[in-house]
Amino acid sequence: MDFTLIRYNQLLKTLLAQGFEFQLFSSFLKKPAPRIIILRHDVDRRPGNSLKTARIEHNLGIQSTFYFRAVPESWDEGIIRKIAGLGHEIGYHYENLSVCKGNPDQAWDDFQANLANLRELAPVTTICMHGSPMSRINNLDLWQTYEYKTQDIVGEPYLDVDYGKVFYLTDTGRRWNHAGASIRDRVDSGFDIQIDSTIHLMDLAQRGRLPDQIMINTHPQRWEDRALPWVKELVWQNVKNVVKHVWFKT
Repeated sequence: MDFTLIRYNQLLKTLLAQGFEFQLFSSFLKKPAPRIIILRHDVDRRPGNSLKTARIEHNLGIQSTFYFRAVPESWDEGIIRKIAGLGHEIGYHYENLSVCKGNPDQAWDDFQANLANLRELAPVTTICMHGSPMSRINNLDLWQTYEYKTQDIVGEPYLDVDYGKVFYLTDTGRRWNHAGASIRDRVDSGFDIQIDSTIHLMDLAQRGRLPDQIMINTHPQRWEDRALPWVKELVWQNVKNVVKHVWFKT
């Protein structure tokens, strides 16, 4: 089965065996290594799965970046502290413009308040947009009015990375770079590499067919070893993919 923590562990070991270095997103922005993986995790819900992911990476000597939403299904202060304590980076997964129904002034106030609260739990120097697929409002549009770098933020993955040089991979929609399942988790990529499965991704790595700089975005709630939660996530994600497709075609 794909999208299990066992498979994820195998993927990380494969990438390590091919000589890739892993960098925090903030570290990459300051001084990118020549052959690197940036592991980015969007914690949309089920933060307990993110803690499992963080522990797997820690046991392999890998550091990654976790972005938490300011909603109950993501924001677990104990887990945020534990993940930070393992040496991982904590970031803010913001959705303020959609939450505030497009009002940029209210969204900016909400952004600053949530960022301050998150910084009470861990250092935060990077942020990442939440796609809010059920809203027609793009949270990136907040930065047409305000500037996040005034808040000591060094970067945002959708705005501060040259994806002509960095290969972007996302499991949005529970498939690798599946355009039909993603509304806003997209970049202008300089690469045309199709990934059919995690095993296929591992095979490409072993054959030296991957670029030297890669950002891998995962949603830890969909990586699960237990059979029932795995099936529930599979069914729920397929339903979401259909709803998103219909919603944005109407």
